[in-house]
Amino acid sequence: MTAFIAEIIGTFMLILLGNGVVANVVLNKTKGHNAGWMVISTAWALAVFTGVVIAAPYSGAHLNPAVSVGLATAGLLDWVLVPSYIIAQMIGAMLGASMVALVYRDHYLETPDPVLKLATFCTIPAIPNKTSNLISEIIGSFVLIFVIFYFTDPIIGDTSQTPIGLGSIGALPVAFLVWVIGLSLGGTTGYAINPARDLGPRIAHAILPIKGKGSSHWHYAWVPIIGPIVGAVLAAGLHLLLST
Repeated sequence: MTAFIAEIIGTFMLILLGNGVVANVVLNKTKGHNAGWMVISTAWALAVFTGVVIAAPYSGAHLNPAVSVGLATAGLLDWVLVPSYIIAQMIGAMLGASMVALVYRDHYLETPDPVLKLATFCTIPAIPNKTSNLISEIIGSFVLIFVIFYFTDPIIGDTSQTPIGLGSIGALPVAFLVWVIGLSLGGTTGYAINPARDLGPRIAHAILPIKGKGSSHWHYAWVPIIGPIVGAVLAAGLHLLLST
């Protein structure tokens, strides 16, 4: 296991389980059909937990180009590592989306609406307005990255400051963070807050032979790429300002 492989596998699990719940909720004749936003937001949070558990010991579990860029901007990651992290995240995202298509292949055939099929791959705004959509992605991503900067390990005692080893449970804070972002800020754009989460599956949608899949909506694809990166840089900048 290397950092590169960990980012692939962690992002793969993130997208398999995250896009998997969207497929379960929106595609026809699934057991979870029409289960609602709470189910989607909760499963996405747990998908983040799953990916972080796998990747954290080896790569720090970025699973998101915005996280990599934000940490590098704050001086917490060497910029030389950023391209390899992003490549790994894109590979994992495309593989995860492809696996969702395989698992739900019969249900894609039972779902005539191409927009619902696309929704199982990438984000679609509730109200198309690229300015508003971009602002939503910037703010959601800002919250994600800014709060990550302030995650700390639990400690015992006031003087010894002995760290508590929580193992995999230590991945829970970021899961709760993604959960609240989804429930509070996700209703506008579907809260991509992760360029790889949106672009990788969108590429998979364009490539995979899914009957009646329709357009991949490339005209919107730049929003969930630029928005999270801008939000990450702003969060890193504020963190640096407050740390001086």
